[in-house]
Amino acid sequence: MREPAIQVTTSLSMEEAEARMREALKARGFGVLTEVDVQEVLKDRIGVDVEPYRILGVCNPQLAHAAISLWKGFGLIAPCNVAIYDVGEHRVVIAFDPEDVPEVRDNVDLYRIAQQASLGIREATATLEGT
Repeated sequence: MREPAIQVTTSLSMEEAEARMREALKARGFGVLTEVDVQEVLKDRIGVDVEPYRILGVCNPQLAHAAISLWKGFGLIAPCNVAIYDVGEHRVVIAFDPEDVPEVRDNVDLYRIAQQASLGIREATATLEGT
């Protein structure tokens, strides 16, 4: 059975893990469209202190264009989120897997695009394995 997300754990610092993930995604045609520093938002909005937690909304423009051409609802699942957060002395990098969306799986052409996106995200995440 496939996992519903793509995940790796690393001993890199938050900054190093994020920088490496950004580089690995860029090398595979993905850019970061949105960034959320959850730690900062929660502190600012409700006065709560939490461990570092960041969300990057990533997208491959070529794949996004192809997907939007096939399904206008694509915006509901894009960009693909990548979260980076602390667990003790380690960071977890976990990413949304676009192959797991029912509307995508039920359309052969969309599924092919999702597979390409998933592969790129998996490859980028794998570069952090063993670090």
